[in-house]
Amino acid sequence: MDAIEEVKSRLNIEDVIGEYIQLKRAGRNFRGLSPFTSEKTPSFMVSPEKQIWHDFSSGKGGNVFSFVMEMDGLDFKGALEQLARKAGVDLDQYNSNGSKTLSRDKEQVYEALELAAKFYQKHFTKNARALEYVLKQRGFNKETVLKFKLGYSPNTGNALVIFLKSRGVSEKCMKQAGLTTSRASGLSDMFRGRIMIPLCDQQGKVIGFTARLLNNEANAPKYINTPQTIVYDKSRHVFGLANAKEAIRKQGFGIMVEGNLDVISSHQAGILNVVATAGTALTESQLKILKRFAGEIKLAFDQDRAGIQAAERALPIASKTGVNLSVITIPEGKDPDELIMKSPKLWEDAISSSKPALDWLIDLYKDKLDLETATGKSQFSNIVMNVIRELSDSVEQEHYIEKVAEIIGVSKEALLSKMNTSDTKQITRKKPKLNQEKSDNNFDQVKYQNQLLALCLMRPGLRKYLEYVEDNMLQNSSSVKLFDFLKQNPDFDGDIDKLKDLKNIIDYVKMLVLQYEELYQMLDSTEQIYEAERLQVRLVENYVKNQKTLLAEQMELSNEKQTNQLLEKAKILDALLKKSKELVHGR
Repeated sequence: MDAIEEVKSRLNIEDVIGEYIQLKRAGRNFRGLSPFTSEKTPSFMVSPEKQIWHDFSSGKGGNVFSFVMEMDGLDFKGALEQLARKAGVDLDQYNSNGSKTLSRDKEQVYEALELAAKFYQKHFTKNARALEYVLKQRGFNKETVLKFKLGYSPNTGNALVIFLKSRGVSEKCMKQAGLTTSRASGLSDMFRGRIMIPLCDQQGKVIGFTARLLNNEANAPKYINTPQTIVYDKSRHVFGLANAKEAIRKQGFGIMVEGNLDVISSHQAGILNVVATAGTALTESQLKILKRFAGEIKLAFDQDRAGIQAAERALPIASKTGVNLSVITIPEGKDPDELIMKSPKLWEDAISSSKPALDWLIDLYKDKLDLETATGKSQFSNIVMNVIRELSDSVEQEHYIEKVAEIIGVSKEALLSKMNTSDTKQITRKKPKLNQEKSDNNFDQVKYQNQLLALCLMRPGLRKYLEYVEDNMLQNSSSVKLFDFLKQNPDFDGDIDKLKDLKNIIDYVKMLVLQYEELYQMLDSTEQIYEAERLQVRLVENYVKNQKTLLAEQMELSNEKQTNQLLEKAKILDALLKKSKELVHGR
């Protein structure tokens, strides 16, 4: 038995999911309200027998690992590690010797960092200057201090080293954790005389620290951070995510600020979906992590040159990751912390007045440049078109090209020509590839494919309704694999225990069986046939509609020959839909 099967065998899926949402028994299964939508009638199902969950309101589903990945924003490895701890499974026994050593080192580093955080918290309560700064100057209350585990590092040189040694922590481990530095006199504390802000991972485990200068010292940096370690990667860390992830999911968007103290102030003011970068360098990894909780991110960087440049750099990264990016403008050039100290309502108003990032960029340079001159128009178009070319959505590209053309008083064709002949790249449209994992944003298409496959899996007589379904109509590789299997095995009797060739998608198949049992098992054969007909037409119809929309967009930028080719493709799509409907009417 491998690690994954060992963890699954020790955990009941209903117990794990029950820690996140309230479940009630519904026959052999459990039912609850979806954690992903705002439904009032429970449609979230858990099958203990199949160890599968499915949310009918969002179309999501899977096994215990996929649920934890969805809820906690983890990749598979992170979910496995989290559930292994819950199940009492030692993953080291499944690793190579090198992996075991690294895993052991990581656990020791985590323990050392947690001890350090508690050490700093204890010294915070004893230092009058630290208390005065945090509680009075910053205005944080005791609840906030405890929530974010704020502390103070004594300015004695090696107080933490002595403490950690007394707790059995080795010098090697202290160095690995980034807690110490080597001096002529020996090992000493990395942080001294500073307010300590723990950096935590998505589960709330301490992975490092940001240390703020408390007393004004000449030539001393205001902030210093833990260096790169085996548990802390600055490019992947999102400050405050453990405390903000649930609010981000519920609100449908996250707010990204520059400073850790901005996050803390916002949480104290009751605005909980706020996190921070490590400075202003927003990375692709950070956006991908946030996207697990919400597809929209609002930036609230400082309005200085560095903040504006960081927001500009974030636009193509957001487009690449599929994140919908907008920008919050802080009035009077303040940062969120200053705004909240003046009035939390001002911060709320600023959030609600955010603009789509490219609209913000356009407005910014409209004010900065003289668009009455040829030079100003050229500079403006260079800046904005360089961002537009990175947009992956062709409709969005078209919208902004027209907007820029109108602003500077030139034709759309002139801008397209500039993009094709200057340093900017030509607009490219990404075409869906066969068997490519696609976004599940197209909920209707996901719903039609899953329900049709569920019927055809369990009722062999309905598989004729797959005749005009094509691989590229399906929304993920699991559905494509099952579809191909059913086409090649028309007499398969629906016994999933015989699906040895589909072992790697067995959880997806079990999810479809659960859907069949909930939606169709109690229907008579005539009603099941009607459902298969309806779903087949809807699946093909929705696909044709989406494809014709793409063709129409391409026609706007094509020459006569290309247009004729695109029209031929449209005719093929119409013929496909017609055949699909004839299959139904001709039964």
